[in-house]
Formats: sequence, structure tokens, C-alpha cells
Amino acid sequence: MTNTSTNNATVAVRTQDAPEQQAPSKLQSAARQLGIVWGNTKARIGIIILVVFVLVAILAPLLAPYGASQNGFARSADATAAHWMGTTAAGEDVLSQLIYGARISVMVGAVAGILSTLVAVAIGLSWGYVRGWIAEVIGFVVNLFLVIPGLPLMIVIAAYLQNGGIAVIIAVIVVTGWAWGARVLRSQTQSLRGRDFVTAAQFSGEGATRIVFREILPNMTSLIVGSFFGAATSAILAEAGLEFLGLGDSSIVSWGTILYWAQNSNALLTGQWILLFAPGLCIALLAMSLTLINFGVDAVSNPRLRDGARRKRKEAAA
Repeated sequence: MTNTSTNNATVAVRTQDAPEQQAPSKLQSAARQLGIVWGNTKARIGIIILVVFVLVAILAPLLAPYGASQNGFARSADATAAHWMGTTAAGEDVLSQLIYGARISVMVGAVAGILSTLVAVAIGLSWGYVRGWIAEVIGFVVNLFLVIPGLPLMIVIAAYLQNGGIAVIIAVIVVTGWAWGARVLRSQTQSLRGRDFVTAAQFSGEGATRIVFREILPNMTSLIVGSFFGAATSAILAEAGLEFLGLGDSSIVSWGTILYWAQNSNALLTGQWILLFAPGLCIALLAMSLTLINFGVDAVSNPRLRDGARRKRKEAAA
């Protein structure tokens, strides 16, 4: 009896001394998700490309050999040691314009992507949670924006608000780019609306706004991040397209305006194909980097993609 009591006491002491297993903190969870994204080969390539463009945009005054609009050079000159990519028809250094142009594309992609995502989150979550005539009205507005072709609508709005600066371009992109993300988020909200934790929050007397943004929203983080990257990609392409069509501010230096002035000066006829190829390649690489990162974001929300990637790595190693 004495040994048994001693053993029980020892077990009790060890049980009390053993640290309790705690749930991972938000910081640990975020680090784990970032590790999943970085572990995806496509996403890793996209992150590297994106970081390079962001650093070029931030360090443009240090990297560019000349000013963005400095035009005291020979016009339409070929590549030389002083001008690695030649000069434009206005006597501006092409490489310097290309470096400074990264600022506009990165800024437009970030700002327009964030604003479009915020609008999509607010409308998509509200649309998916509420019922009745309010949901029908929201659905009518969303479907209206989905039915109207995005590019013609952007062209019409930008032409009407021409020469309004880059802020108008961002506003046009946001107005025309939120509907698809709202519809995707609405579908996910409807699937979460019937879960036990939402029902428990409703019975505890919490309001609809708190339930939507405190209970449902945290479970859609990867989907929202994916929506942001999709919106940012569309914004970068839309800004370049509107600038190329002459519907933006042609006085600023961006990849779209480089294409616009190259087209006006008949760059292909004069043999300056670099004026079209270089900014077009930068636009494509920046948009591609965001698309590649989205593959890693999809792996966070879909465990089957992670399992498939592990299986392929094991098969390749074997």
C-alpha cells in the first residue's frame, strides 16, 4: 500500500510539473503558413522576382544612371556604354525610365489590389451572411458588375476622367475589379455560416458584424490573400493597358507610358524594338510573379496540393 501511494503521488507530481500543450499562437501559425508558401517551388520563384522589382522601385534613384525625365541626350540612339538600352525619341535614357517605371507598376498593384480586396471582403462577407432582400440587392449589384465587360468599362470611365492622374487609374481599376473576388468570398462565407462556432456565436447574442469579421473572416485568410494577388495582377495589367492607350497621365514615367511613346514614335520602324520589348517583359514578369505566389497561397488553403507536392518530391528522390 505504501509503494502504491508513493507511485501515485509521483505520477501526480509529474503530471502537475509537465507543461500543458498550448495551441500555436497567431505568430507561429503565420510563420507556418509562410513556410508552406516558401516551400512551394513556383511561389518561391515568384517571391524572388517580386522582391527584386520592389527593391528596384524603392532604390530607383540609386540604381538609375540618369533622371527619369532627363532628356539632354542624342535622340533615338542605339545602345552604348553610356546608355545600355539606348535613348528614346525625346532623348531620354531608356534604362533609367525602365527603372523608375517600376515604381508606378508596383505602387498601382499594391494600392489597387488592397482597395479592391477590401471592397470585395466587405461586400462578399456581408452578401454571404445576410438573407432576404438585402442579399438580393447586393447580388444584383455584383452580378451587374460581373456581366459588364471589364476592359470596355475601364476604357469608358478612364476616357471620361482623362488626365486625372494615377489616382483616377487606381479608382477605375478598383471600381471594375472587386466583383469577382466578392462572389468567391460570398460562396465561402455561405459554407461557414452553418458551422458550429457561428451558431454558438449567434446563441451567445453576438451581432452580425462581429460574427462576420471576428468569427468568419479569420477562417478565410488564405482565400483573401489569394484574392489580393489576383486583384494586384489585374491592376498592373490594367494600368499598363490604359497608359498604353493614352488614357492615363502621359507625363509620368511608367512602363505603360514607355510603350505609349514608343508606339507614337514608331519605335519598331526605327529599329528600337527594345522600347517595346523591355517594358513589356517587365510587366509580364511582375504579373507572373504574383501568379506564381498564388500557387503557394493555394497550397495553404488546400492540403491536397501540399500532399501532391510531397509525393512528387519523394518520387523524384526515389
